[in-house]
Amino acid sequence: MFNLYNEILTEHNLHPNNKCSLADATHHQHGINPNCGDEITLSLKLNNNIIEDASFQGSGCAISQASTDIMIDLMLDQPIDKAKELCRLFIGMVQGTITDEKELAPLDEALTFKNISKMPARVKCAVLSWHTMETILDKALQSSQ
Repeated sequence: MFNLYNEILTEHNLHPNNKCSLADATHHQHGINPNCGDEITLSLKLNNNIIEDASFQGSGCAISQASTDIMIDLMLDQPIDKAKELCRLFIGMVQGTITDEKELAPLDEALTFKNISKMPARVKCAVLSWHTMETILDKALQSSQ
């Protein structure tokens, strides 16, 4: 099972589906992890509080890059409230505060990062994009009110 997770992480790091510019983005947010130099900019295209499209640009370790790519795959076509819930689940899983398999099931491929909680130095790498996504979604909700 560990080999499968390693393959998923490696594939998303070396061949990310979502690492590109997004010309018609409606929202952008920059995130940085000064501890190891990970840096990303998320771009979202929101329409009626639905994530229609998303992409990222930046650089960093394999964990931060793969986590960002997998996160975007999960977020596409999701309403903001569902996307925020996915962020909460992922961050809780990686920090070791949410461990219930059933509760974590919606994370799908992001479950690859479940054991990162046992590597404290890598937790910030894994959650960088998820915290950045939370920020961009909160700003989008504020601007739509």
